[in-house]
Amino acid sequence: MPPPGAWAAAAACRSRGPQSRGAEDPVVPYTPRRLRQCPPSPEPEGASTPSAPAPLCLSPGTSESILPHLSSPRRETHVPRTVRSHLWGHKGPVNGIQWCPVPASSQLLLSASMDKTFKVWDAVDSGRCLQTYNLHSEAVRAARWSPCGRRVLSGGFDFALHLTDLETGTQLFSGRSEFRITTLKFYPKDHNIFLCGGFSSEIKAWDIRTGKVVRGYKATIQQTLDILFLQEGSEFLSSTDASTRDSADRTIIAWDFRTSAKISKDFPLSSTDASTRDSADRTIIAWDFRTSAKISNQIFHERYTCPSLTLHPREPVFLAQTNGNYLALFSAVWPYRMSRRRRYEGHKVEGYAVGCECSPCGDLLVTGSADGRVLMFSFRTASRACTLQGHMQACVGTTYHPVLPSVLGTCSWGGDIKIWH
Repeated sequence: MPPPGAWAAAAACRSRGPQSRGAEDPVVPYTPRRLRQCPPSPEPEGASTPSAPAPLCLSPGTSESILPHLSSPRRETHVPRTVRSHLWGHKGPVNGIQWCPVPASSQLLLSASMDKTFKVWDAVDSGRCLQTYNLHSEAVRAARWSPCGRRVLSGGFDFALHLTDLETGTQLFSGRSEFRITTLKFYPKDHNIFLCGGFSSEIKAWDIRTGKVVRGYKATIQQTLDILFLQEGSEFLSSTDASTRDSADRTIIAWDFRTSAKISKDFPLSSTDASTRDSADRTIIAWDFRTSAKISNQIFHERYTCPSLTLHPREPVFLAQTNGNYLALFSAVWPYRMSRRRRYEGHKVEGYAVGCECSPCGDLLVTGSADGRVLMFSFRTASRACTLQGHMQACVGTTYHPVLPSVLGTCSWGGDIKIWH
């Protein structure tokens, strides 16, 4: 259940959006404590619209640090110990980071921030910010490299979507969502289509070529936290953040069979049981991408929401970060059973959207923590391999380099980024 004051903050958030739900709808979004304490300042009247970015100037050829590793068939990952570079430049919390998916250009790192910008860094060689993109009027909650590595798709709390060509600085696509955006994912089988989720009961599939929504996936939830494609794109998972005003008097009711009158309604389940029932059909949902049908909504039966999901690179399993301060392991094929034998714990989430990821070889699992630490676990044994005192504030993003062995990027709510090796 949300902490005290979350109901009012959530209602205010809905009233500012372009759509409002009826008063009878019991589903409300959970607003993180930091957003309730630090509401975004209103834009001054007459503020200028964001200017078009300049073309990104890149050095010709592949980085000399990356080139020797491109031909390596298997890269064993070791635990990083020292900070290779410390990147400063964002004026607000960094929501997430991602290495460029093209191996030859993987020295580039993308970061999205609450300061209304996203940046591209040379995070391997110089540690320098190459370009800052000021396209949004509110926080940039999600930014993703396109699979070709030349474009960036971004979405934010201003309802705006932009696909930016980095080489020319032009906007190849701009759209406006009906809700504040929290997550974006390209469709693996057609990179002209992407999924968009946020403060809404529906996930939308957009087609860049037409600039229109081509499909919708609707559930009885309020906010989509993360999206993860399975089965090469034919299925996907959505994790949600929803809570209901579940009245105890609806849990168990005694009736008089002859008169149809209520005898008693004072047989409530425990709060844990009620929360478990609510989350069982809302926390993680599996969808059929083509038909928009739900494949399963009975995947996670515990009372916690899951702010992030990640797929194992070599085995048919995925992991879910939970607000119960542990990582849960699931099968990536129907019926998506959760492992009862293996659980990764020791870090803190506490309402932050803390990310997690597997190493490219699949042997290590890394996660941030609300207290700033970076924790690494053995995937096989769930034992802790290493703990790094990463940041002064919450570490919300962690990502292994796709080519360089044992190079790790982390970002924090304090606005800084660290590259470890």
